[in-house]
Amino acid sequence: MEDSDVQPGEDPVIKPLNLDQQFAESPADIASKVAKPRKSSEEAETKVSTPANSTRKRSDARNGSELSSGFSRSTVSSSLRSSNSAAVPRRNSTGGVSEKSSASSARLQNNASSIAGKKPTTPSATESVRRSLPELRRSSLPSPATKPTSRANLSETRKSVPVSLAGRSLSTSTASDTSLQKTVRKSSVKQSLSASLSLKKITSSSLDTASSTSRKTISKVSSPTTRSPTVSSGLRAGSLSTSLNRSSNLSGQKKAATPESRDSRFIVLPQVESKAGDDVRLDLRGHRVRSLNASGLNLSPNLEFVYLRDNLLSTVEGVEILTRVKVLDLSFNDFKGPGFEPLASCKALQQLYLAGNQITSLASLPELPNLEFLSVAQNKLKSLSMASQPRLQVLAASKNRISTLKGFPYLPVLEHLRVEENPILKMSHLEAASILLVGPTLKKFNDRDLSRDELALAKRYPAHTALCIRDGWEFSRPDHAADSTFRFLFEQWKDHFPPGYLLKEASIDKPFEEDACRCRIVFVQESTLSTDSDIILKYQWFLGERTLSNFTAIPDANGEVYWPKHEDINKILKVECTPVLGGTEYPPIFAISSPVARGNGIPKVINLEVHGELVEGNVIKGHAKVAWCGGTPGKGVASWLRRRWNSSPVVIAGAEDEEYQLTIDDIDSSLVFMYTPVTEEGAKGEPQYKYTDFVKAAPPSVNNVRIIGDAVEGNVIRGVGNYFGGREGPSKFEWLRENKETGDFLIVTSGTSEYTLTKEDVGRRLAFIYIPINFEGQEGDSVSVVFGTVRQAPPKVTNVKIIGDLRENSKITVTGTVTGGTEGSSRVQWFKTNSSVFNGESELEAMSTSKVAKAFRIPLGAVDCYIAAKYTPMTPDGESGEPAYVISERAVVTLPPSLNFLSITGDYSEGGILTASYGYIGGHEGKSIYNWYLHEVENDTGILIHEVRGLLQYRVTKDAIGKFISFQCIPVRDDGVVGEPRTCLGQERIRPGSPRLLALQIVGNAVEGTILSVEKKYWGGEEGDSVFRWFRTSPDGSQCEINGANGSSYMPSIDDIGFFISISCEPVRNDWARGPIVLSEQIGPIVAGPPTCQSLEFLGSVMEGQRLSFIASYIGGERGDCLHEWFRLKTNGIKEKRSSDEFLDLTLDDVGGNVELVYTPIRKDGVKGNPRSIISDEISPADPVGLDLVIPDCHQNLEIVPQKTYFGGQEGVGEYTWYRTKTKLNRSVLGDISSSSEDVVMCGQTFMYTPSLEDVDAYLVLQWIPTRVDGKSGKPLVAISNSPVIPAPPVVSSVYVKKLDSGMYSGEGEYSGGYEGSSLFSWYRETNDGTIILINGANAKTYEVTDEDYNSRLLFGYTPVRSDSVVGELRLSEPSEIVFPELPMVEMLALTGKAIEGDVLTAVEVIPKTETQQCVWSKYKKDVCYQWFFSSDTGDRESFEPLPSQRSCSFKVRFEDIGRCLKCECIVTDMFGRSSEPIYAETAPVLPGFPRIDRLEIEGRGFHTNLYAVRGTYFGGKEGKSKIQWLRSMVGSPDLISIPGETGRMYEANVDDVGYRLVAIYTPVREDGMEGQPTSASTEPIAVEPDVYKEVKQKLDLGSVKFEVLCDKDRNPKKVPGEGCLERRILEINRKRIKVVKPGSKTSFPTTEIRGTYAPPFHVETFRNDQRRLRIVVDSESEVDLVVQSRYLRDVIVLVIRGLAQRFNSTSLNSLLKIET
Repeated sequence: MEDSDVQPGEDPVIKPLNLDQQFAESPADIASKVAKPRKSSEEAETKVSTPANSTRKRSDARNGSELSSGFSRSTVSSSLRSSNSAAVPRRNSTGGVSEKSSASSARLQNNASSIAGKKPTTPSATESVRRSLPELRRSSLPSPATKPTSRANLSETRKSVPVSLAGRSLSTSTASDTSLQKTVRKSSVKQSLSASLSLKKITSSSLDTASSTSRKTISKVSSPTTRSPTVSSGLRAGSLSTSLNRSSNLSGQKKAATPESRDSRFIVLPQVESKAGDDVRLDLRGHRVRSLNASGLNLSPNLEFVYLRDNLLSTVEGVEILTRVKVLDLSFNDFKGPGFEPLASCKALQQLYLAGNQITSLASLPELPNLEFLSVAQNKLKSLSMASQPRLQVLAASKNRISTLKGFPYLPVLEHLRVEENPILKMSHLEAASILLVGPTLKKFNDRDLSRDELALAKRYPAHTALCIRDGWEFSRPDHAADSTFRFLFEQWKDHFPPGYLLKEASIDKPFEEDACRCRIVFVQESTLSTDSDIILKYQWFLGERTLSNFTAIPDANGEVYWPKHEDINKILKVECTPVLGGTEYPPIFAISSPVARGNGIPKVINLEVHGELVEGNVIKGHAKVAWCGGTPGKGVASWLRRRWNSSPVVIAGAEDEEYQLTIDDIDSSLVFMYTPVTEEGAKGEPQYKYTDFVKAAPPSVNNVRIIGDAVEGNVIRGVGNYFGGREGPSKFEWLRENKETGDFLIVTSGTSEYTLTKEDVGRRLAFIYIPINFEGQEGDSVSVVFGTVRQAPPKVTNVKIIGDLRENSKITVTGTVTGGTEGSSRVQWFKTNSSVFNGESELEAMSTSKVAKAFRIPLGAVDCYIAAKYTPMTPDGESGEPAYVISERAVVTLPPSLNFLSITGDYSEGGILTASYGYIGGHEGKSIYNWYLHEVENDTGILIHEVRGLLQYRVTKDAIGKFISFQCIPVRDDGVVGEPRTCLGQERIRPGSPRLLALQIVGNAVEGTILSVEKKYWGGEEGDSVFRWFRTSPDGSQCEINGANGSSYMPSIDDIGFFISISCEPVRNDWARGPIVLSEQIGPIVAGPPTCQSLEFLGSVMEGQRLSFIASYIGGERGDCLHEWFRLKTNGIKEKRSSDEFLDLTLDDVGGNVELVYTPIRKDGVKGNPRSIISDEISPADPVGLDLVIPDCHQNLEIVPQKTYFGGQEGVGEYTWYRTKTKLNRSVLGDISSSSEDVVMCGQTFMYTPSLEDVDAYLVLQWIPTRVDGKSGKPLVAISNSPVIPAPPVVSSVYVKKLDSGMYSGEGEYSGGYEGSSLFSWYRETNDGTIILINGANAKTYEVTDEDYNSRLLFGYTPVRSDSVVGELRLSEPSEIVFPELPMVEMLALTGKAIEGDVLTAVEVIPKTETQQCVWSKYKKDVCYQWFFSSDTGDRESFEPLPSQRSCSFKVRFEDIGRCLKCECIVTDMFGRSSEPIYAETAPVLPGFPRIDRLEIEGRGFHTNLYAVRGTYFGGKEGKSKIQWLRSMVGSPDLISIPGETGRMYEANVDDVGYRLVAIYTPVREDGMEGQPTSASTEPIAVEPDVYKEVKQKLDLGSVKFEVLCDKDRNPKKVPGEGCLERRILEINRKRIKVVKPGSKTSFPTTEIRGTYAPPFHVETFRNDQRRLRIVVDSESEVDLVVQSRYLRDVIVLVIRGLAQRFNSTSLNSLLKIET
């Protein structure tokens, strides 16, 4: 039934398929269908035009009269209340009806008028309409209400004003919406009047939309025609707006039903996204148009809405001009088809109406890329075969002759399909077939929601069913469909099979994400035929949508197996198999899979292989091919096991890599490679094993053969080597000795690896041969090694001993037996040690050097130590052997302190030194006491000399003369023990010393007239009258005594000037004893008084060029060489020394300054007097004069520096003029060079001049006018060159290489040397090793780099050639920088993916589009390196830290990255080792992922008494308080039953769960409260615990059982249940009824308290808080609470009752208890 009502307060959304009914059905059919709604709906129908919700008040205020008028009554009732009308003719879409129908319409109109004033129905009455509204794929935002306006008033003539109802839009992928409108159409009372007004008065109302994001709903009043003047109104969500401004005289009138108004109907027009104005709209309905090319039709490309229904069109020719048309109504014309090809020009067409024609085929209808609505109802179509329509959403094809689905088009977004009143409806399960053909987008079939049964049925068909249906397969039951479709395809393919082969199977396994999907296409050979070659099958996989369309080939997917990727989920796989036989390819066959399912995330191993040769020592490698099944590929767990013959495998410790090196332990064993795949999320797959063959031993071999031991006579040496190759057997060994004469090696011994060196081996080499032999006797290659020359045995000592008393100061001796040497040549060194055990020489302290003597006296330092001797045996020729060490058996002991001797030695005279010496014995000496004494006689006690107490030396003083000296020593040991004192007396008395002078010198100045005195120091008793004598010594050394000078002082006289003075003294003691004469040092020479200059003056003129001298007077002894120093005084006060001569020549430097003369008088003997100085007047300059001017030889390009001489003060800026002349001029002409002939040309006015090219072969003349600095000039001076200017040799300078641009270089240089001719150019290439290579063909000044030049340097060669063909020297430039191609650059680094946890960020570098960069990247790019960084702190964009091991272009955002910024660094490296500047791409702070739960599962065994737990992996930031809800689900039913109060992670099952699946719905909640998508997991149906199951089954087999129970008579919920308040009862159960019996007693009979059958509402309840309690409810008045002894018994009772009552249950107990029948 179609319900086209619109209730107040609801969205007037019209079913989009109602348009079919309006065009395809007669008014009678419509009336019969709309006459059935309930009264509430009928009442609501009369108030369609009543505004609702927010617009109601405004409408009531403005148009109250209109709402109460008969407008709405007549309009709605006439369209909805007509019934039993006759079918209308095809040509008249609004045609007349019979009188019966008119009368019926009038009655319905009157009925409607009687209820027009009633209030609108309540919102509850609209629920039926709400349920009938179509599902919306996407809801659109409501448009804001707009104020309706009226542009024209309606005349008083009663005309019908149909109302257009715009429905809510159906959102699609296109920009426009398809909305269906219902328009109430009524004919006017007088058609002529309507026709006259149709072109004059247009009533319109429109609703404007708010924005581009909201769907637009535009409704305008179409131009009135002779048949149906209409007014349309737009609808917003939840409101109905009408804009009907009518005149006051129309408001109170009631309309009578007319024949034209009785058959009015709703016409559903879709909405389009356009504001239809008159310039884009054409409405010519019912104008009997026959051709679109007719004149006056005024078709234009700007038209968007064209209504041409009810005309006489039979062809669409001429429609090509409508390139922008969106709505095209061609209904009720004379189209028969084909001939719809011109519609291909209407690319923007969205809605096409072809209903009510004679169309027999749609094969010519082209593909229209924007078509969303197509109505072909009420035609003569036999099938729907047409081109694919990629955006078609609604297809209305009712009332046709469609009898087959063959050729059904591909409609990938079709949502509504209507095929009512077609012969094909007789086909069973047509809806399921339509679901298969259209795909998952189909939402309604024949104006009804899709049936669940049909949806479930469609899922049971093979994946290729839709293709078979399109090819004509007869739809059949799903259980026969697999065989039937295969036979159908087989019949299509069989004529193209290779000869002799038949197709046995063509299918594809169920595909899962990242799991192997195998196609099973099997050809079998017919037994009757035989072929010479085998058949070859070629595969190609394709990927397509669920509609089995748009299949695209998968690159490189050409094998029997394909691994679906993550992006393939929910898509269809197709494989085409091309058989090849004998080189001939036959047409392919195909197979189609079901949609690719999401993987379970548990990886599994597809194939496991072990590569490598199984020989000892080799490396083998295990390789696993893993299907990751939706998980992120990780690193699996690998291990190796060793399995010996007939034993279990044993794990090899440490072998946990995929590679393993075989060892000797693996020989004769089989290895097992075990691999467990593990994803990055931690999911583990099943481990797989791979056994190898048995490992073989390697051939026997030996390496590292060597000889261990010293090559010394008598030693034992041993030959060793590293054996390899299984277990070693009896390997062979041979020893050979070198023959000195021939050099050959002769065998000495064999069979042993050890050898003792003998005397015969001395001086010869030995060889050792190792022949490896394994345990089986196999012999390998022998290996030999040569030993060094054997040396003679060195000297050796044995039996070393220490003999003697080990006491302080005792003498000990060492003895030993010497072999290989002599005892006399051997040497001994003595040591002391604190240990009696020898631990090496490093712990010994030497007490002597190595000596030949074998005896040793023990020193004091050895007390309490052990004595050690190092005995080194030696031969007479000096060869030493290994030393032997011996240590004394006990330590050295000490003696009491004493002196073994005491003596005094020295000079017994005054000033002599006496020294006391003694020998101390008795341990370590402490602070012994020393005293010196003076004795008058030998035997007196003596006087202690305190000054030298404690000293061993005494210097004899003057007081000791004539006395005896003694020394006393008291020995004291370090521990304080004092020994006996001992005294020693001197041998003689102290004598006085010989007289002598210790010092003699003259004191005073060596100047004439001063007194010289003598200072002396006497020693030697008492001094007497010493003798003095004075001497004069001349400078030549001759000396004479000065007469009369014999005192201790002397005054020099004038005769002593220039002489040296000295004195001699002979010391005399008071006893007249004389000492040696002493001569003092000389003093002098004696000098006179200081010299002095009395006067000083200049002599000469103070002018430049003059000589200046002086006159001086001298006094002060004989004049010597006096000093005359000339100084120049500068104006700044600085004094500069000029000369020390007697005169001074004044020069230019002196001009303007003064001269100072400093005269220093010096005596002949060199003594200087005080200097004296005078200063001259200012020096004046001389007149300027040019003394000489010479021009040297002139060469081109060489600067000429003339040689000139100037005189006359400071030279100023002179005037220089250069002339060029072709002839050499004589002296007479040179005097007036400026007025010479025209041959003389001036060429310069500077002092220096560089000849140019014009000067070549000409003479140069220079005129110089000398000028002083003050401007005074002298006479000019002229010079001419001796020879003409010589041209320079051709040379080139400044040769260099200049880089013009990328890859282009230019050579440059400066040429000189005459006119340049055809110079030669060349280019060279310098390699990295310095080699310079000529580049052939490069002989121009510019050079373009080739690939051979990269990584080298370029040099430019310039060979200058003069115009006269003189060739200069080749000049090479400096090497250029190393030539490299342009560095690969990255224009930009972009990151794909989102900075969200779990997403994968991929760095993509953007290469510059320049041709150079494209070439560089293709040829020289070597590597692109990446490094990922993360910000140190959350949200910090300043500091980043690198992520270790993250160096790929992709990075999966982790949980720990949340809040941080990520940055990727990209560096490009080329083949020359250069790296580009790093470029970075940075993300915003990482956001947490959308919360979700992965791998949700319920743990626990499947019995009703077990505990179950939900477990899953949370993803999406930090988990907050996630929500869990436990539910039950009946097997085969989608309904879920909530278990109240069960919201924890654990759940304990009970008997109520038997037969149900437990479902846990886990709603992940992030820490910030964000909720994710709920995820559910379920168990298998809960089974009965085996013991309970066994007992229940037995009791059910009996059919009648009794149980003893307790009855709770007091059911007060506040009372605590206990055994005391329970009474005994008998529960009787059989197949028909149940009853509770109170047992009898002695005074009463048994009574039945509860009795009842199992008919509903009978049921049994349990209590979760009390596992022994149950409640039996017979009906609402009879129920009883029972208590049993245990939960076990309660479960048995409940299951038995439910089992016996199974005929009243929807699920039998057999299925609940999983009992097989």
